[in-house]
Amino acid sequence: MLGTSTLCTVDEERDLGVIIDKTLKSSKQCAKAAGAANAVLGMIKLTFLCKSKELILQLHKSLIRPKLEYCIQAWRLYFKKNI
Repeated sequence: MLGTSTLCTVDEERDLGVIIDKTLKSSKQCAKAAGAANAVLGMIKLTFLCKSKELILQLHKSLIRPKLEYCIQAWRLYFKKNI
């Protein structure tokens, strides 16, 4: 209870884009990050005709990798399925 207000419980909370559930596991966060990275990868596949190694590497570093590494310190991977 906070003053006159009663606090409710929730199953998951999202703060700064990081999803944490009531068991403090980050499986949903991993799935969300992988989905976002796959969406960007799909867009790259559909958009670019010339897929040279250098171009794909640069696009991966600038568009896909940040999606996978966003706040990784907060939702640290500790399950093999999430790695």
